[in-house]
Amino acid sequence: MQNYSGEIGLMYHLQIRKGDVGRYVILPGDPKRCKKIAEFFDSPALVADSREYVTYTGTIDGEKVSVTSTGIGGPSASIAMEELVQCGADTFIRVGTCGGMDLEVVGGDIVIATGAVRMEGTSREYAPIEFPAVANLDVTNALVGAARELGMKYHTGVVQCKDAFYGQHDPERMPVSYELLNKWEAWKRLGCKASEMESAALFIVAAHLGVRCGSDFLVVGNQEREKLGMENPIKHNTEAPIRVAVEAIRRLIQADRLEEKRK
Repeated sequence: MQNYSGEIGLMYHLQIRKGDVGRYVILPGDPKRCKKIAEFFDSPALVADSREYVTYTGTIDGEKVSVTSTGIGGPSASIAMEELVQCGADTFIRVGTCGGMDLEVVGGDIVIATGAVRMEGTSREYAPIEFPAVANLDVTNALVGAARELGMKYHTGVVQCKDAFYGQHDPERMPVSYELLNKWEAWKRLGCKASEMESAALFIVAAHLGVRCGSDFLVVGNQEREKLGMENPIKHNTEAPIRVAVEAIRRLIQADRLEEKRK
């Protein structure tokens, strides 16, 4: 494709090159979370700061690891994954926030996605809609193991992904309210745990590129509990899912090293 960066090997959007990042990358949405996540690494250093993409690289247990923000939604998240893979990354954990859908999912809990509803646009430019957006099993198991070890309250299951935040939270005023409301009811009946905006695209792009990706989220609140007058705490501190992601990376590093020894 056309080289837009002006330099061979320099990624146009992330402004990184091969060698700048590790094979393991944590993907928050908010650029301001990158420094907080990098503080869990040994010897973290800022690599690049371009648009919504901030990248730090350090080590965990002697293995190079990175964190790169993706901004909001599937389009920018898919760009980040594409360029990170070109620079050598092959294992990703999306860390972010979500809104609970299942009534058992309460603000402050963690949701670990096993799959995602593709109610967004990016993944449709990669795969037919019949192809499922599924998290990598090794990454998912590492996240579950980490959450258990850390004593976190967590849920596993399918999450719903969309492009319009206000389409979820104020669907009645949208011209396509009939579709949004009916599909939301279907996702609830099917047991969706939460709603967010990136996993479907990332899972599909990962499948296309042959890399591993999983997701874990802080539940900010649950609009379904609010509607029913149930207790609905609102939480914003993302340290819990970050700690789970970092511990999951540690577990993946250990497992990958054992696998390499067996070869």
